[in-house]
Amino acid sequence: MSISINPFIVSGKIPEAYFCDRIEESTDLQKSLTNQLNVVLTSSRRMGKTSLVDFVFDKPVIKDDYITISVDILQTTTFREFIFTLGTAVFETVATRSDKWRKMFITFLKSLSGSFGYDPVQNTPTFDIRLGDIQQPEYTLREIFQYLESVEKRCLVVIDEFQQIIRYPEKNVEQILRTQIQKLSNANFVFSGSRRRLMEEMFFSSKRPFYQSAKPLRLEPIDEDVYFDFASTHFQKAGKTLSKEAFTYVYDTFWGVTLYVQRMMKDAYIETPEGEACDVDMVKILIDNYIKENDSHLREQLSFITEAQKELLYAIYVEGEVQSITSSAFNKKHRLRSPSSTQSAALKLLEYDLITRKEKTYSLSDPLLSLWLDRRKR
Repeated sequence: MSISINPFIVSGKIPEAYFCDRIEESTDLQKSLTNQLNVVLTSSRRMGKTSLVDFVFDKPVIKDDYITISVDILQTTTFREFIFTLGTAVFETVATRSDKWRKMFITFLKSLSGSFGYDPVQNTPTFDIRLGDIQQPEYTLREIFQYLESVEKRCLVVIDEFQQIIRYPEKNVEQILRTQIQKLSNANFVFSGSRRRLMEEMFFSSKRPFYQSAKPLRLEPIDEDVYFDFASTHFQKAGKTLSKEAFTYVYDTFWGVTLYVQRMMKDAYIETPEGEACDVDMVKILIDNYIKENDSHLREQLSFITEAQKELLYAIYVEGEVQSITSSAFNKKHRLRSPSSTQSAALKLLEYDLITRKEKTYSLSDPLLSLWLDRRKR
């Protein structure tokens, strides 16, 4: 029995037949990496950075000739955690390819040599390292990079949510990483981040170690007409119809954010019977259901912020966009405590990615949160 594939994929790798657009971006990323350039990839969250990197890494020109390593550091809070996460990824992606490369890994990581485990069944060493085993993170980092220099294929390393390193309590992490990375001749990096302001400061400020060390690549929302053509074509292949009005309603409601548009199209594809059409009324119901599905998650998200931070978040939501959050007029209108308190609250909301700032204009980061707040007003 053949399995019917829903063409609107929202998790895991996306096959080329179901990958929407990003032609220029994927070509640019591929050319940069195959010509030994590092890339700084930025966009707001849920716009498809990881999917783009996976898509490019899966192309034969990359897959056949390079070793690709993906490291997500969003949950790391210290430099030691960074080293642990990187080391685990390198071992699992590179060292496990052969006994030779596995033994080389252990040989190079002298600082951790006493901490490796052993699998008696496979007769091979295992990466049985604990966070506490990393006592000299800078030295261990150097050993990991020396190992990458020694492998027989060129390495491409993507570090997701790279801006996280500036939150580490250890000093000079940027300088340490930059110093070690610039010594590599057998690896290139994709520094991916969803905090545009922080990433731009890191890579485009002359005062920072990573200044002009990577080529910028920015992901914007997929063009609405291009996205509609993609979605409509897949509906038609299944004997279904997607109205342009329905798609536009979804696209505008979710600000063109890829993950949300993709999820709504996935649900619409499921709910539209063969021979029938998906219209605006249907997608409105699907959007309401999706908001309800995420109700507990959004409530929990707001439970971790202070009252002052909530007050500012609600004020920005009401205004839509705010330029002068510390102005007396704005603070008085929304009965906020004081400009200094507002400024402190804004810094925390930016850190939590609940609001975003573009060219001194503040707004909510997540369209789903905005929709959820809309429903609470009713």
